[in-house]
Parts: sequence; structure tokens; C-alpha cells
Amino acid sequence: FFSSRRRHTRYISVTGVQTCALPIYVSSIGFGDNLATVLAETDLAKISQELCGLIEDDNSGRDDWEKAYEEGLTLLGLTYEERTEPFNGSTGVIHPLLNEAVTQFQAQAYKEMLPSSGPVRTQITGNVTPEKEAQAQRVKDYMNYQITVEMEEYDPDYDQMLYYLGYGGSTFKKVYYDGDLQRAVSPYILPKDLIVPYSARDLMTAERVTHVLRVSENNLRKQQVTGFYRDLDMQPPAEAQRDQIEEKTDKITGVEPAGDPEDYTLYECHCYLDIPGYEDRDENGDPRSEEHTSELQSH
Repeated sequence: FFSSRRRHTRYISVTGVQTCALPIYVSSIGFGDNLATVLAETDLAKISQELCGLIEDDNSGRDDWEKAYEEGLTLLGLTYEERTEPFNGSTGVIHPLLNEAVTQFQAQAYKEMLPSSGPVRTQITGNVTPEKEAQAQRVKDYMNYQITVEMEEYDPDYDQMLYYLGYGGSTFKKVYYDGDLQRAVSPYILPKDLIVPYSARDLMTAERVTHVLRVSENNLRKQQVTGFYRDLDMQPPAEAQRDQIEEKTDKITGVEPAGDPEDYTLYECHCYLDIPGYEDRDENGDPRSEEHTSELQSH
């Protein structure tokens, strides 16, 4: 869902921040090439610094939401607290009414959205012909095969996502081709790991959409070898600062991080960038005016 409106843009990896630029018309660079391999280090550092600052500003504007989300986890009634107020030994039990409601939503939604035959349905627009009906059936059968057989993680991952959807009100699916698995994958994203500006009305028109990724050192190295990220010498992973939601979740589940950190935290930021020398140009190679560019984007 990130790249649907940005299909005319190109993604680049900049020191752990994945960004995208406006359409580029340079004959020596292919449409799918990584711009980070041709931009100057000073330009990459400037882009990285500016984006990291904007992302941190976007994230700091939702502190109250994170606090409410964290406090709601307590109301699920999954833990018992030793209390001294209003007196020693007072009960610390919370009725799991919210948890029961969320679980019922999860079960009912799972039955409706993931039937045994597969979740994919097809619909023909326009004139219906036997050829189109046969094609629609083939598409339906193959996509259901992909989801129910090839994508082994899809079912349990979707089931877990529905629980968080019932609790928090929103979750997100990210569908993309995994070069390591050599197939499509569709992990869910919790709302705490998706950052948008305060002014964003929806994901399609947001100035920035940032996915906070936790990537192991091994998987990051694989992506560097395949060319997805630049092959740079990385420092050992630093200990990530857990937010209040993560701390509360760990407390409920009874786990906590131990030993040396093993994951890198990356910002995958989908945005518009106007990079000098790579401006949006028309078919004659002339830079477009801002009015013309806005008009094209609106269509």
C-alpha cells in the first residue's frame, strides 16, 4: 500500500533511511536502480539528517496516543498487580471484559475474512464473457493457492493482526516481494511502528509514511549482499530505546531483553524528494514547473 501512489518514484537507501525521489530522467540510471550508489556522500548525509529530524517530529506528536494505548493494555486483565492502595492486600484483579470482546471480534473476523477456500474473490468489470470468467477463476485459484499454501506465515500472522485490530482500532498490511524467500510476503504492521505527520488525513496523501523496522544483523547483511541496501561497514547494533508500549507488552508477557542487542532499527520512509540534478522533467528533458507537477500529480 505504500508504493501504489508512488509508482513513478524511485527508492533509495540512505544510511538506514529508505527514501524516494521524484521521477528521474537520466539515461545512465535505470528506473529501478539505487540512487544511493550515485549520489554524493554529502547529499546522502543531508537527506538522511533532514528525514530523521522530520520523522522524530512526526513521532513526538503522538505521545498522548502512545500513553492511552499503553494504559489500555492494563485493562485487558492479563496481569495481576500487588496493591497497597487504598489498603494493603487490596485486589489487583481487572475483569477481562475488554479482552473477551477483542477475542470475540478476532474469532468472528477470522471466520469471515479467512475462509478455508481462501480469502481472494474476483469480480469482472465491463462485459462478461466466458474467457473473462475463466481468467477470473484462474486468478482467484492461483492467488488463494499463494496465500494458503506458499505463504505459510499468512494465516497465523493475519490471525494475530486481527487481535491487535480489535484492541487498537487499526493495523496495516504491507505486501511486497521478498528476495530472500523468492515470493510475496504480507506482514502486518502495528500502528506504533507506522509514523505519519500530524497533518496527514490518510496514507495516500500523507507527505511521509515511515515504517519502523527491526532488522537482525544477519538479515541486514543478506539485503546488503543482494543490493537492496548499500554494502557499508556497519557498527554493532546499538541498544534500542523501548517505548512505553513495548515495555508494557513485555511486562504482560513476562519477557525482557537480555544480552547484547541483535537488531538494527531502520526507518523506511516513503516520501517526495526534489534532489538537485534529478528534478522532475518532461519528455523533452526540461524541468517541469511546480504548477505543472502539481497538476500531473492531481491526475
